[in-house]
Amino acid sequence: MGSISETENVDIIVVGAGFSGLYLLYRFRQEGFSVRLVEAAPRPGGIWYWNCYPGARVDTEVPQYQYTIDETWADWNWKQRFPGRDELVEYFEHVTDVWDLKSLIDYNTHVTGAQWDEQSLEWAVEVKDVPGPRYRSRFLCLCTGFAAKPYTPPFKGLEKFKGTLYHTSQWPQVGVNLDGKRVGIIGTGASGIQAIQQIAKVVSHLTVFQRTPNTAIPMTNPDFDAAKNQYIRDNIPEWRTKQFASYAGFTYDFKTEKAVEASEEDRLRTFEELWGTGGLHFWLGNYADMLQDQKVNDMAYDFWRKKTLLRIKDSRTAEILAPEKPPHPFGAKRISLEQNYFEVFNHPNVELVDVRGNPIAELIAEGVKTTDGKVHEFDVLIMATGFDSISGSIRQLDLRGTNGHHIQKKWEKGVYTNLGMSIHGFPNMFFVYGPQAPTAFATGPISAEVQGAWIVNCVHYLTQNSIKRIEATEEAEQKWREHVNVEGFKGLFAEGHSWWYGENIPGKPREALNYMAGMPAYKKRCAESADNGYSGFVLT
Repeated sequence: MGSISETENVDIIVVGAGFSGLYLLYRFRQEGFSVRLVEAAPRPGGIWYWNCYPGARVDTEVPQYQYTIDETWADWNWKQRFPGRDELVEYFEHVTDVWDLKSLIDYNTHVTGAQWDEQSLEWAVEVKDVPGPRYRSRFLCLCTGFAAKPYTPPFKGLEKFKGTLYHTSQWPQVGVNLDGKRVGIIGTGASGIQAIQQIAKVVSHLTVFQRTPNTAIPMTNPDFDAAKNQYIRDNIPEWRTKQFASYAGFTYDFKTEKAVEASEEDRLRTFEELWGTGGLHFWLGNYADMLQDQKVNDMAYDFWRKKTLLRIKDSRTAEILAPEKPPHPFGAKRISLEQNYFEVFNHPNVELVDVRGNPIAELIAEGVKTTDGKVHEFDVLIMATGFDSISGSIRQLDLRGTNGHHIQKKWEKGVYTNLGMSIHGFPNMFFVYGPQAPTAFATGPISAEVQGAWIVNCVHYLTQNSIKRIEATEEAEQKWREHVNVEGFKGLFAEGHSWWYGENIPGKPREALNYMAGMPAYKKRCAESADNGYSGFVLT
């Protein structure tokens, strides 16, 4: 990297060193483009660099949570079925080595925004603490992921708390000593569940504030030895074919048969097999009508509840964690994986507060005061309150397109994209793993490879045909938005009222932020555009 006073000119700037960013960097370099990747962290890994809270671990099993490209797995050995955060960062370092990418990455460089220059047909990319544009490029590719903007609810009195306050996504890299501390944690989503399982082991007292019960299912996370890793390598060529053909990029898929047509004996046998397999199989490998038919969904919830109740000793706690009436259709919110989550609440040093029945009134100097008047005193308070997901990662940038039009203005009443990769008014800009793409409904690596390959092929086509500018049309955006929302509000997903629809952020429009028709349908739509000379775009 040159002097910070200089402006570097390249064909392409890629922002973010997660799955999508590294894949694009690798592919663009292969095609002969001058390309630079810019990353705020000092190491690769994207969200996995920042996710260093206690217990942080991926909930997609390997080899489905890795690139499918041969050289990335030929000499790599996993330690566990569901790798922890440190192992994942090591994997990303391995990828940058085998692809020889390190010289093309500027670490510790935080992109704050970019401005389109219509005269030069370039993007001027700005970074933190550097005046003026740091880079200029023909194309801008945002790989900021769907969870780059942490969210903390506007609790009354938040500034009054005198203890130490953390958000799980902004956990100190050096770690936090919680031994013997009084700790409160707000939120029982994926990061909350993982942190709770670890924190409960060392604190003097842990208070968990739960709004919505998490229908978490067993992870089942065995260690991998050399024989298991060789078995994976032997089967990856066959498995990756299945991954690119499945709904969510897994080696398994929903069952084609319907639960309503199965006998009770067969249905229970299937449920038991899926449950025993562990991982997300009971959710994403279940009957096809589980997420369409409320009757079948209730069967799955009842099965889950019976399994879960056996693990919780106190009947009052059990009803809060696994209520008789489902809080929402089973699987209509992101299901988390757990290892001993429900047993944690059997420990005498762990307290569960149901904030639906007893909301948080305010934060005070000592801790949290609930509406029943009780004061919960803490040394440390942890916000496991998630993110302004999917669209928030892009909206937080100072991104200005044609005529200085700002992304915040563009999306203030809802998201508009073409194919979940491009925006009208923002020429020569693409993004991966963002809004109106499969994103949270597909594995990160498969999304990176599917969308990344389409973008690289598009830029190659433009270059070969001396086309300087590509921009999504407003008509294509409108049609894509309508299609995404039609698909997103089918079945039972929308009844979960989750961050999939922006409903965790006050004032955010309710809309389908993900493409929920599945990866095969998405790939078909993208291919149709490319095969028709990039229909839905203006090429000049």
